[in-house]
Amino acid sequence: MKKIKSPISVIIKIMVFLATLITVGVIVTLVVYILAKGIPNLKPELFEWEYTTENASMMPSIINTLIMTALALVMAVPVGVFSAIYMVEYAKRGSKLVKLVSLTTETLSGIPSIIYGLFGYLFFVIALGWKLSFMGGAITLAIMVLPTIMRTTEEALKAVPDSFREGSFGLGAGKLRTIFRIVLPSAVPGILSGVILSVGRIAGETAALLYTAGTQAKVPESLFDSGSTLSVHMYKLMSEGLYTQQAYATAVVLLVMVVLINVLSSKLAKKLQKEY
Repeated sequence: MKKIKSPISVIIKIMVFLATLITVGVIVTLVVYILAKGIPNLKPELFEWEYTTENASMMPSIINTLIMTALALVMAVPVGVFSAIYMVEYAKRGSKLVKLVSLTTETLSGIPSIIYGLFGYLFFVIALGWKLSFMGGAITLAIMVLPTIMRTTEEALKAVPDSFREGSFGLGAGKLRTIFRIVLPSAVPGILSGVILSVGRIAGETAALLYTAGTQAKVPESLFDSGSTLSVHMYKLMSEGLYTQQAYATAVVLLVMVVLINVLSSKLAKKLQKEY
């Protein structure tokens, strides 16, 4: 006998379908618009090594984006992963410390990036006297993405069945060996998902870097020199109102970079999952 669907379930199903359709439609429209506006403006002079007012080259900003992303991840990933390991594997479950850290990370993840930028400006630029520097920008971004890495790593570790740990202990493995040989490899896909989200936020961040790293379109000679990433470079081009076409071309390059990084990270996660 055929089961009759209730009106509520039909309405919910339609709402879910419409929400999915709207989400996909917005993403596709945004990507198509950026590609249509930017690809015709991609010219060789935009990839010259040095930036000038004539070529509005984005090459220094491309290099700066890769450097800034690497620096921020090098500082944020170890701290976030090891903090999550302590909270899940060593701290007592339900302890006040774990609840306090969880509340703090959730609060920090909801703070606007402009607040992080103002903090970085007051602390790194003014208090420490670093001025506008790559190091100040990288540390600010590392602090900004740290809650995301911690929370995703924590959830990934909790998703690993306790039977994995019990089996390892039963074979005579110690706590540390169990974590690094059994638990972490099983949680790699979840951990990398947090890293991928952090990469996208770092690459697209503008407000925090305006106050900490500056807007100079050049490759810094040291970590304490100023330099702009692609997002800051695009913001500067649009705000000046003279390089709108170059700004669209910069948006295309930034979009392609983020997509490539996400694809490579996903392939790496699948490869590591198969190996372990």
